[in-house]
Amino acid sequence: MSKVLYGPRLGREGAVRVGCSAVIFDPDRKKVLLTKRTDNGRWCLPGGGMEAGESAAETCEREVWEETGLKVRVKKLLGVYSNPDQLVIYQDGNKAFFVVLNFEAEVLEGDLCLSNETTDFGWFTLEEMDTMPMHGQHKDRVEDAFRGGEAAIK
Repeated sequence: MSKVLYGPRLGREGAVRVGCSAVIFDPDRKKVLLTKRTDNGRWCLPGGGMEAGESAAETCEREVWEETGLKVRVKKLLGVYSNPDQLVIYQDGNKAFFVVLNFEAEVLEGDLCLSNETTDFGWFTLEEMDTMPMHGQHKDRVEDAFRGGEAAIK
């Protein structure tokens, strides 16, 4: 399990890592798919870290497949997120500073299922998310997705 620390410019202590997350709307665009993380029990958007030689869209699509069993297609970039005051420290001592690309994705096929990284999944409104333990900036990403317009840079 990793831990997240916050402090002024603490991110400088970590290696830069790129991650991708996916906002997948229900057909009425009122709810978003969230998964519950195995490592900390918090709700989040499906996503994860980029591997060498992979495009951002490929990362997003692979991570959604691995975590949910859904084959998706990335539609558009919703935002770029980084928090210079956040540092992720892994059990092995590695430290990471994340830059996350958040995409809207559409489901092509598949059936929702759990993985070794998830303990639950579901479709939720923003109002429902207010009462849920959310991981990091994930609720901000969902709010930006519902707001629409220009891509968010945070």
